[in-house]
Amino acid sequence: MRHEQLKLGSWLPSRARVSPRGAVLLGDFVACDAFDNSRPLRVVTHAHADHLSGLKSSLRSCEKVLMTSATRDLVGVMNGFNMLRDGPVETVEYGEEVEFGGDRIRLVKADHILGAAQVIVESSEGVRVAYTGDFRVGGTEPVKDCDVLVVEATYGSPMCRRPFGVDVEDLLVRMVEQRLRNGSVYVFGYHGKLQEVMQILRGADVSVPFVVPERVFHVSKVCEQHGMQLGDLTLSTDADGQELLDGDLPCVAFYHMNARGSVGLRGSRICVSGWEFRSACRQIGEREHLVALSDHSDFDGLIEYVKRCKPRRVVTDNFRVSHGVTLAREIRKRLGIPAIAMPKRCSVH
Repeated sequence: MRHEQLKLGSWLPSRARVSPRGAVLLGDFVACDAFDNSRPLRVVTHAHADHLSGLKSSLRSCEKVLMTSATRDLVGVMNGFNMLRDGPVETVEYGEEVEFGGDRIRLVKADHILGAAQVIVESSEGVRVAYTGDFRVGGTEPVKDCDVLVVEATYGSPMCRRPFGVDVEDLLVRMVEQRLRNGSVYVFGYHGKLQEVMQILRGADVSVPFVVPERVFHVSKVCEQHGMQLGDLTLSTDADGQELLDGDLPCVAFYHMNARGSVGLRGSRICVSGWEFRSACRQIGEREHLVALSDHSDFDGLIEYVKRCKPRRVVTDNFRVSHGVTLAREIRKRLGIPAIAMPKRCSVH
């Protein structure tokens, strides 16, 4: 194993790597999803907290902080627009190109939350490197002709598979519709995924009121501004919202996962999470179920995506989740593509 690691390390180029602090470094100038004081450009691939590390430092120190307009608006509503207002934020839409120091930087769509992007950097010499950010394989276009591809590894273990053989979205809709016959239904998840659930339900003609706390309301309004169809929303603090929830009347209440321990404890509850591999739906409480709705590719999806991209080399992100080493090993074994995990050990953060 040590001989194999040394051999793999010999090809590792300086133009694509993951720093000990979690910055995905592409080319000579770009740091993605964490601050790096050696890089004048910062790219934020999407608005989830584990990809915003050191953003205040980047806003103070970098020449440009690049993100899609949807990501900018989500970061603003979740973290405060004042943080972004005075910084060198430049919005870049999918397919647009930014030139810096001879490198060309382009963002392409990633199927994750609203505004999520992959990052491609190409040097004047034609060296092409890319970073997937977080993604689902089904709606994410492969980045091809890469010298090095940096890939997320959230579900990078063969144990992280979802061969359920059922349509999870259809299952979720049927569960909500059935439970609405008995009153209110509480849905718990993270920002971005909650709004995805809203859109799934509205698309299936679930027309009952949607009740939300203030933060979820503001995030949802940003999603609507960027094209998501969520329908009318009622604030949980308004009289109408309180009447619906206090009376256990038919409605769907959407709360951040952090509120799960204090909200709707006697109601019908559904948690949406990707950390479920045993079944598409599993009972976890007296009136509570977990539904395996994920905004990340599972292990098979990660392998399939790398296969489609056909990169010359792969670096797996071993900072955010500790499956990078396993995924790199499986890519080498299954696809015959040189792959290494970085940083060497998952950091505590």
